[in-house]
Amino acid sequence: MSDHAEIILEGKSYKLPVVVGSEDEKAIDISSLRAESGYITLDSGYKNTGATTSAITFLDGEQGILSYRGYPIDQLAEKSNFIEVAYLLIYGTLPTQQELDDFSGKIKMHTLVNEDMRKILDGFPSTAHPMGILSALISSLTAFYPESLNPNQSKEEVDLSIIRLMAKLPTIAAWSYKNSVGHPVNYPKNKLDYCSNFLHMMFAFPTEDYEMNPVVVDALNKLLILHADHEQNCSTSTVRLVGSANASLYSSVSAGISALWGPLHGGANQAVIEMLEAIKADGGDSKKFIAKAKDKDDPFRLMGFGHRVYKNFDPRAKIIKKAADEVLTALGINDQILTIAQELEEAALNDSYFVERKLYPNVDFYSGIIYRALGIPTDMFTVMFALGRLPGWIAQWKEMREQKEPIGRPRQIYTGATERNYVPMEQR
Repeated sequence: MSDHAEIILEGKSYKLPVVVGSEDEKAIDISSLRAESGYITLDSGYKNTGATTSAITFLDGEQGILSYRGYPIDQLAEKSNFIEVAYLLIYGTLPTQQELDDFSGKIKMHTLVNEDMRKILDGFPSTAHPMGILSALISSLTAFYPESLNPNQSKEEVDLSIIRLMAKLPTIAAWSYKNSVGHPVNYPKNKLDYCSNFLHMMFAFPTEDYEMNPVVVDALNKLLILHADHEQNCSTSTVRLVGSANASLYSSVSAGISALWGPLHGGANQAVIEMLEAIKADGGDSKKFIAKAKDKDDPFRLMGFGHRVYKNFDPRAKIIKKAADEVLTALGINDQILTIAQELEEAALNDSYFVERKLYPNVDFYSGIIYRALGIPTDMFTVMFALGRLPGWIAQWKEMREQKEPIGRPRQIYTGATERNYVPMEQR
């Protein structure tokens, strides 16, 4: 293979280096093109543009491959837990027992948030979307820890910001839920593990403990692992772009949360439940909606089936399907919504129309089912996504700083009016 690509513009040839990644991904390095030729490339939505090199996550949508730092996602989901995976993503290696204990112990020491943050929370009406609260309160951490604004933080100071964010985001996320239902907040219990502590803060009543179901805790661990990173998606690229301006970790992650809030990005599992509720309201006939989905003239489409990145299958779906089945069995829930979901799943896995088009149930389909079974309202689904994606955002921000990447500054092709002379108001 040639070590360069050649482009001819206005009769002049320009040689551009070819870059090959560790998994044989290939790219043409165009960083010198504008300076040498005056041309830029146009790629709306950056679908074909690599903005960085990264050693964190490998994703092959054609083959259905997802790995963190080289470890296949199925191995991590089966054998690891969320905090161990977070350490792997952020620091690059699986931790020793001592490193894991130290990391987990430090997180537990920082789960409380400053009581002044309660005053900010109390300023939000109960109608405020939990994602808006989460983004605002994470950004406000810069006020409580102003040293985080220093772009020249030492490694120890960066590590402390990472620990604080890993520790406090679950507390703030749970509090955003409590605000939405008008309940008093629960403080963290550091004798509990990360996922159990979050469930306690979400669901415990002040006078009693939340009874932990190990099947539920295990399913939550798996869900968070499966969402922990997903290469250069919209929110992750936002974190890196904001961070490239030397913005703090808290500000950068707050921006990522806002990007994730957009329904085209983080709202897929919520859309699944809304679709199921619409089918229920129509009478609950899943076969009718299967037929509608197969009718090319019908605008209805099944949410949570197929994936814009995975063209073969979503490697996360098989893992979380098993967890969803275990949760539904363990909780013994009788919910028509979940019955409809199982009927749609059965059709998609066996109907030739869906099989041939690879319209398999994806991770969003099953995560929506699990969250529904746990009693988590749909407005909180994207918050749960943010909780899982947090270590990935942190790892990407950290990598961007360590690689000393320049400030992000995309170009554009101007298509507006050419030069015009100002017209006085009375002549318009």
